[in-house]
Order: sequence, then C-alpha cells, then structure tokens
Amino acid sequence: MSHGTAGREMASAQQLPVIDLSAAAAGGSTESRKDLRRRLHTAAHETGFFQLVGHGVSAEQTYALMTLARDFFALPEAERLDLSNLRSPHFRGYTRTGDEHTRGRSDWRDQLDIGAERPARVPGPGEPAFWWLQGPNLWPARLPELRRAALDWMDRLSRVARLLLRELLAAIGASPDFYDPIFAPAPHLQLKLVRYPGSPPGQERGGGQGVGAHKDYGFLTLLLQDSVGGLQVQREDGAFHEVPPMQGAFVVNLGELLEVATDGYLKATNHRVVSPPGARERFSVPFFYNPRLDGRVTALDFPYADRAPGVTQDTDNPLFDEYGRNALKGWLRAHPEAARRQHPELLAAAR
Repeated sequence: MSHGTAGREMASAQQLPVIDLSAAAAGGSTESRKDLRRRLHTAAHETGFFQLVGHGVSAEQTYALMTLARDFFALPEAERLDLSNLRSPHFRGYTRTGDEHTRGRSDWRDQLDIGAERPARVPGPGEPAFWWLQGPNLWPARLPELRRAALDWMDRLSRVARLLLRELLAAIGASPDFYDPIFAPAPHLQLKLVRYPGSPPGQERGGGQGVGAHKDYGFLTLLLQDSVGGLQVQREDGAFHEVPPMQGAFVVNLGELLEVATDGYLKATNHRVVSPPGARERFSVPFFYNPRLDGRVTALDFPYADRAPGVTQDTDNPLFDEYGRNALKGWLRAHPEAARRQHPELLAAAR
C-alpha cells in the first residue's frame, strides 16, 4: 500500500476513533498507556464504536481466516444445509439467507455460527433454559481446517478482548479486574462467519437490510470486515454513517450490558449493514466476548458514575443482569424457525 493510500484510509477511518492497543503491551511507556486510556475513555463514552489497531493479530492470520470463510460459502448449498442450525438445539451451525431476523424482519445474509467447543448441556429440572446455548459446533467435512482455524481465532481474540476490557475499565477509573469473576473460568464466546450475497431481488442498487439496526447485548464485539463496506453506525445526529473498512483494524463496539453496568456512561450504539449493490458479496467475521452464561453483571464502581446519563430504555427489549437470559432471548428472536423446531416450549413461555 502506498503512503498516499494509507493516509486516505486513515483519514476516512477517522469517522470513528482509532485506538492503538499496542501501548498496553508489557514494556510500554507510562505516557503512551495514559494516552491509550484517554482515547479509549472518550471513544467508549461518546461513540461506543472505534477502530482497533495494535492488537497483535497479523495480516497473515486474518487473511487465512477470511479465505476459509470464503471457501465455506463456496461449498454447494446442500453441504452448507447439512450443517443447518435448524438441527441444533444449541443454535449452532448454518443459517441460510433470510432465515435470521432483526426486529421481526429478515436479514439478507447467511452465516455459520460457532461457539466455544464444549459438551452439550441439557438443562435439568429447575436449571435455567439458557444452558441450551452450550454445546458442540457443526463443522463442514470438506473443510477440516476450518475447525482449527476458527477455534484458534476465538482463543486469539479472547486474549485481545480481555486486555481491551481491562484497559477500558481502567480508563474510566474502575478496577481493571472488576468483571474477571463473571468471565472465569470460561467466558461465553461466539464467532460468526457471515456473507452478504448482494442485494435482495428488487433492490439491486443496494441499501437493503443486510442486517437490521440493532445493539449487541453483551460486552464487546470485535469485527473483521473485508474491503466492500456497508457497515453503518448511528451517530449523535441520529443518522447512520458509513464505517469505511480500515486495513489491519478490528471495528469494536460496546454491548448493552456495559451500558447497563455503567448506567449509560459507556455507550452501546445502534448499527446495521446495508446490502452491497448488485451481485457483489461482502464477508465479515464478528467475534463476541461475553461473560459466562450464568454470570451476573453488577453495577460498576467508578468515579464518573455521577455523570452517567442513564440507560437507554426499550420496552421491547428488557435486559437482565444474568448474561444467559439476554443471550437466549436474542437467539429465540433472531432465529424463530430454529426456536420453533428445537424449543417450542421456550417460545410458548416467552409469549
């Protein structure tokens, strides 16, 4: 990349703050650490979105994962449907285009949902239903290398996200390890391989609902996106603004539970993806770093609490202090057909 191209890319990406996490590495100077935390504080409080660089994940590693994602979606549809999440009581596997919903409308994308590889847990009598979300993944037989690469990616980004969360808490004057207990010994991790297969019929010029406007309900999301674009973030003016892809960066956003934990001082922000025009495809890999399913999120003790504006209220989307209840609610709403087939009793209870 030329210096001119790099400069234009950086200027364009400045629509969101750019945070360099390398200052948090061992041996970094005190001043650079202070600058990191100052920038992180401002971004998390004012925007809730930023571009993350200096994370230590190499270009070779990101290229390898994105290549495998493209290889997965290039498999024949019948092979992808063999992994359908309609067959998984744990909401793992493949979702074909149009089967996921945001606010009741179909999203024009297909995806492979992957979680931490753990034994299935069927809730016993009196146990919370959210334990259904723990279980094995579904992997394509023709791409055996995808399993290793995806699980390695989750381990790698877990380390990045853990460091980022601790720096964020320190940035607002809280104890960096305040939330360690609800993540230990094993956080609830989620990875998606996502394809936006061009615009839906009748919207060939682009702009259709790739995924509808929403906030993530957990703690942190780290997004790897390709060069196509389409991610939009709602800013202070109420409009949705493009997030231009920035080579080597993850787009990071804060989830609703961090907003709740800080009474609105940290900001969860609405975002969406519009479909690319024509038959052009867009690929992305979001990673979600969240507490254990039974982790209870308590209010954060931090010195700016008296400046908190309060949590955004949404009567259609109540939030719970137990992470698993939020996660299960999200899956039941986003995947109604999988829920109907696998958990009709949970849908009946939610009505």
